[in-house]
Amino acid sequence: MAGINMQQLMKQAQQMQKKLAEAQESMNEVTVDASAGGGMVKVTVDGNMQLQSVTIDPDALDPEDVDMLQDMIVAAVNEAYRGVAEIANKRMSAATGGMGTGMPGMPF
Repeated sequence: MAGINMQQLMKQAQQMQKKLAEAQESMNEVTVDASAGGGMVKVTVDGNMQLQSVTIDPDALDPEDVDMLQDMIVAAVNEAYRGVAEIANKRMSAATGGMGTGMPGMPF
């Protein structure tokens, strides 16, 4: 094919692969805090989508309304996951020049 330099394409692919690895590695340093119920439930999720901590205000402990506490925990965790995914998408997009993320084996 005229105009295609295979060596240049390989070099670009290797550079992108390196940038993706660096972006993925940088996610190890990420933590996202989120809360629900006006701060009654607080969670921390790391850049690998692992829940690191859950803090529950004692005022949220109502034996008559366990469902509310469960809902607050789910809401806080989901908010934190969205935050990690947003950071990951930005970093991966920067690494790929906006070519998209959705890479197999990536947690985002």
